[in-house]
Amino acid sequence: MRLKKLKPSQLNSLPVTAGVYIFFNAKKSPLYIGKAVNLRERVKTHFFQPNYKDNLFIKEIRKIGYIPLKSDIEALILESRMIKKFQPRFNLLFRDDKKYFYVGITKEEWPMVFITHQPTNNRQLTTNKEGQLTVESRKLKVDYIGPFTDGGALKEALKTIRKIFPYRTCEVLPKRPCLWYQLDRCPTPCLIEREAKIRKIFKKETNLRKKDYKNDIKKIKLILTGERKRLTSNLTSKMRKMAQSEEFEKAAKIRDRIESLKKIFSHREILVEIPQKEKENVGLLLKEILHLSQIPKRIEGYDISNIKNLGMVGSMVVFKLSRFCQEKERKYCEYKYVPEKSQYRKFKIKQVLKQNDIACLKEVLRRRLSHQEWGLPDLIYVDGGKSQLNAVKKIIMKFQRAKFVKPIPIISLAKKRNLLYNISLKNPLSLDKLPREVKMTILHLKDESHRFSISYHKTLRAKLFFLSAKKKSKVSNL
Repeated sequence: MRLKKLKPSQLNSLPVTAGVYIFFNAKKSPLYIGKAVNLRERVKTHFFQPNYKDNLFIKEIRKIGYIPLKSDIEALILESRMIKKFQPRFNLLFRDDKKYFYVGITKEEWPMVFITHQPTNNRQLTTNKEGQLTVESRKLKVDYIGPFTDGGALKEALKTIRKIFPYRTCEVLPKRPCLWYQLDRCPTPCLIEREAKIRKIFKKETNLRKKDYKNDIKKIKLILTGERKRLTSNLTSKMRKMAQSEEFEKAAKIRDRIESLKKIFSHREILVEIPQKEKENVGLLLKEILHLSQIPKRIEGYDISNIKNLGMVGSMVVFKLSRFCQEKERKYCEYKYVPEKSQYRKFKIKQVLKQNDIACLKEVLRRRLSHQEWGLPDLIYVDGGKSQLNAVKKIIMKFQRAKFVKPIPIISLAKKRNLLYNISLKNPLSLDKLPREVKMTILHLKDESHRFSISYHKTLRAKLFFLSAKKKSKVSNL
């Protein structure tokens, strides 16, 4: 695995494979290490869609190092090893109790495998003479492997490894075998120990099973610490010995394990971060239809609501691109825009005194763009026609000239004729002729923007009515 380097201006030269990347400063010291399913797209997001963490080190980057790999599991494991080895400044700065993950393996007769945020040798797992966990007995020693930055990816990796090398996850040995036994994902120490107690004949067999299980645990450790090649060569030599001694069943079992290991380390779709079927991604369809530079992951919708000069309000709704996968087959995923209600915002119009939807919209956009901490949208939707589109465009250009924001694409919908206006296209698009997924997304944006603004307007109008009625009652009492 050779580390390749390039300049930040050469981002398009990065491969689109899985791998690990490193950001170096002028002193050639690593600033930050990360992993990716698609190296090019992931590194680009640091530069073109930076969050508050990226802004801490983005200006210091002078070189980008990367190691392309065949699979996501390899990237996950190599990232963990490199963070542990180089201890980059910003990886350590962003680290907290909830950020990094560790795989813990207990040191006992039937080792348990688990994931934790807080590695400590004072783990409150204890065993009694019967092999059951109690609070009063000795504390268990635990080996920790990590840190791993992606908890979801780590869980998926362990699920895949468990198919080849079954391991125990229960803290207390149950009286009866659990579902993992039925799925052939656990060596069932509970059943083995019970049989050994009933008949002394099973003691030898129990000891052999314990030995085999501990060997499997060693193999899991080798995989998680990046020693896959060493493990494969050990298994291959063991398989040959078995074949020479005519133990063909055992040799076949080892052969199957070697093949399974090769498959999981050459498969790129085990840990999914990028759409598996990009044509079914509504974000990609929007990008192509509206001629956008990237898939819009965050869309903001704006609407104005009022009755003459009373209760003039504006609203902002936020839709985010989310992935929905079938439980059993993660490779069949659907991508939809989902309302992010915690990020909705209300605006009470303060500067506009008379009914003027365009002036109200301008005020709302000015106030919204002054809040950089909310994050910037990849696409703005406005309720209205071409005049609303041009009004928003002018506000964004003012902020752009002042270098407060990047260029943001804008779309607007004229309700009567269902025409979709876009700043990058001369002629409007007919909403009825667009793909169903895109049409439904835009209509959902329109309806949600209108619902949120009108509900705020009604609340405000009710308050005004109550206050005016209270004043009248006071005057009449006088």
